[in-house]
Amino acid sequence: MNPCDLTAMDARQAIARKDLSPVEYANALIQRTEQVNHAVNAVVAHDFDQLLDESRKAEALVTKGGDLGPLHGLVFAVKDMIDVAGLPTTFGSPLFAKNMAANDDPMVAAMRAAGAMPLGKTNVPEWSAGGNTRNAVHGVTANPYDLSKTCAGSSGGSAVALACGMAPLATGSDTGGSLRNPAAFCSVVGFRPSPGVVPGEKRGIAALPLPTPGPMARTAADAGLMLSILARPDRRDPYTAVIAGRTLWDPSGFAKLKRMDLAKLRIAVTEDFGFAPTESIVRSTFRRAIETLSPAFRQIDETTPDCSGADRIFSVLRALMFLGNHHKMVIETPDQVGPNVTANVAEGLALDPLTISDALTRHGAYYRAWQAFFETTDYILCPAVTVSPRPWTELYPAEIDGRATSSYYHWLAMAYASTLAGHPSITIPCGRDDKGMPFGLQIIGRRHDDHGVLSLASELEAVIGGTSTLQNPRPNLAALQSAPPLKEAEGFWNFG
Repeated sequence: MNPCDLTAMDARQAIARKDLSPVEYANALIQRTEQVNHAVNAVVAHDFDQLLDESRKAEALVTKGGDLGPLHGLVFAVKDMIDVAGLPTTFGSPLFAKNMAANDDPMVAAMRAAGAMPLGKTNVPEWSAGGNTRNAVHGVTANPYDLSKTCAGSSGGSAVALACGMAPLATGSDTGGSLRNPAAFCSVVGFRPSPGVVPGEKRGIAALPLPTPGPMARTAADAGLMLSILARPDRRDPYTAVIAGRTLWDPSGFAKLKRMDLAKLRIAVTEDFGFAPTESIVRSTFRRAIETLSPAFRQIDETTPDCSGADRIFSVLRALMFLGNHHKMVIETPDQVGPNVTANVAEGLALDPLTISDALTRHGAYYRAWQAFFETTDYILCPAVTVSPRPWTELYPAEIDGRATSSYYHWLAMAYASTLAGHPSITIPCGRDDKGMPFGLQIIGRRHDDHGVLSLASELEAVIGGTSTLQNPRPNLAALQSAPPLKEAEGFWNFG
């Protein structure tokens, strides 16, 4: 097997056994990136000489027999929203096109301290606003299963890099599904942890935990391994509980997922949470998947938490976030800001105090309704995204099955349903839809049951892997290698 296609767990064990050299591994990942990245435009900045230098140091430590970190010799891709020293951090914004990072983000520093090495930066929508990875700095990132389709977003570049075997691990972040949506479209894993598990020490509105960083990988176990490093104490995030220098959760436990008896679980299933504009092809694909998976569980009920007001709550809270973070640049440099960010700032400016107060109050009731629901339910299974992958030329789905969407983010409702409640959620690959595109299954657990969500995901991966009708696709690497550069495609630079 090509080292690029090893799981992170397998690669780490091979390095420890001296069956795989960190230099050999880094070279293989660099070669894979150089072979296929032109077709998908996932990695938008890198320093391969630096990576090789770090890999030689990693190999020397293995040879010497020194203590190896839990990620020693592994390579990870970094979403272009966080800093890697010596590489640009553009946020997909023309205003920061030449912004070079002097230091590592704390998340990157933690990964390095555990022995991992950055491959490079991955593409995002401008300021991670939207579910289509395209911007005026780096252009479009394409879906590796169909180069005319979107890879979703906002962690789209990370998802594509994983799917193509450029790296076994990648960083991401999630507000309205930015970890989970691209994972679904690219047949990889994206995990949104409970607020505070991975510190969001730079979150603009610290008291509003809609956005959170999180891991992406090709398996749930690999995501857990990465989470064991990212889930660190940091008092700068008010949702990261730190007592005597330790968090309330055991980070190392995420790297050792326990077996779970599916026959004891009470599962809720829903196609739309009662409000999401879910496409018919997604509904039918989900129903087939549940029909196959349901015999493994003790109980399956078609039901949902009360999600009354979800669209309105999310739109108000999201607008407040963008207003606080981006109002100044929209006012001072409107020609340098894209339509999604501009629209969100306009939404924020139109809000009045009573509307904001009402949304905040409804948010509290929404959260409590979810807690009541989980008193009699262990986990929720649902689609990750409301639509099958669509052309990347479409900024966002303006309609779904003939019905108009209400905003550029309305189609992300399957993800922000659980975001609003603050519950951990993971997307895992679950076969293909009727168009032959990857389908993502979303698993949602109780607040702070992050370990349980990862463990259930790992169990279901085994079930899916043993079921011919649900086996997961892999990109056609030969076709990607021979494809023309994506930058030559019409509309590549049309980010508006």
